Amino acid sequence: KQTKEDGKDTGAYVFADKVLVPVTPVKDQAKSGTCWSFSGTAMAESELLRRGKGVYDLSEMWIVRHTYLEKAIKYARLHGKANFSEGGTLDDVVYIVDRYGIVPETVYSGLKDGASRHSHEELSVALKAYTDAVIGNPSKRLSASWIDGLNGILDAYLGPCPEKFVYDGKEYTPKSFAQELGIRRDDYVVLTAMTHHPLYTAFPLEIPDNWNWSPFYNVTMEELGRIVDVSLRKGYAVNWASDVSENGFGFREGRAIVPVESAAEIPPADSARWKGLTDDEIRKRTLLKTGVLPERQITPEMRQQAFDRYETTDDHGMLLVGIAADQHGRKFYKVKNSWGETGLYKGYFYASEPFLLYKTVGIQVHREAIPQDIKDKLG
Repeated sequence: KQTKEDGKDTGAYVFADKVLVPVTPVKDQAKSGTCWSFSGTAMAESELLRRGKGVYDLSEMWIVRHTYLEKAIKYARLHGKANFSEGGTLDDVVYIVDRYGIVPETVYSGLKDGASRHSHEELSVALKAYTDAVIGNPSKRLSASWIDGLNGILDAYLGPCPEKFVYDGKEYTPKSFAQELGIRRDDYVVLTAMTHHPLYTAFPLEIPDNWNWSPFYNVTMEELGRIVDVSLRKGYAVNWASDVSENGFGFREGRAIVPVESAAEIPPADSARWKGLTDDEIRKRTLLKTGVLPERQITPEMRQQAFDRYETTDDHGMLLVGIAADQHGRKFYKVKNSWGETGLYKGYFYASEPFLLYKTVGIQVHREAIPQDIKDKLG
């Protein structure tokens, strides 16, 4: 319910969906740092719906298991001088599908011993300790057996990988299943908007979880937002890597915003609407995540500074599934999360346009969703 006081909204946000792409049900990554796998498979599932292939529930843990293997090999080749953790990035799901195929959730859940929820704390510690021990062995040489040992750990915690399986009465291998679904890495492009690299070039974005040195194409901040809008309006979901550590992020409250820090920051266009809003009220609402607030105007310089200061980090992977508006007509994006059907909107929340422009680390989109003029600039 909305209440008003001196022209200021003192109630909650009210959102109206304007554009929605097809999506599968919300899932739960539980106690695993594998959001990137959930967002990437959610994007693939949405794409299968868009193409009329039907509803599929793909295995996130199939992707996670093979990513752990690839990460460990890369980590060993770099003599342990790299990041080796649960995290991943936007390109990882389609990269793994290209190399190892994909299977349904019913074929490979990654759950053992009657478990109903994922928990990878022990697994990630065991993998890191084992790989560090192999790298640091006194002989200074790696045997041909160390990967067998690594696979033994993965089998013990996530289960052995099937070579063949039956789905809907037909026998598949993981690769033949991926081919039938038509999931191809070449169909997707990863983009960012940074000023420390030239525009319209591709570079490995310097984030810890980009273990595979995946290339990000660099566009302007405005173009990044435009690509998101065009993709969603064309019916394509957008894989989204973002920072979620700001005070303006409130999943339980169902919104992510970039509130002004003082009344002096209120944009001129919003000054009449927020007349009388005090600095104390702004601080209180931001801290408690209550009430509607004006937001900062985002610039490319602000984006870059937040990235360089570690204020914007690759915290979380999610799926952008729609465009919405709040009660003032301000643009928001509907986001599918992977924390189960929790929060105000049962697994979804709404991120404002300023939040998206400011806190986005990168996006992954289908190449057909990119506007032609931007494609031309990217070559």
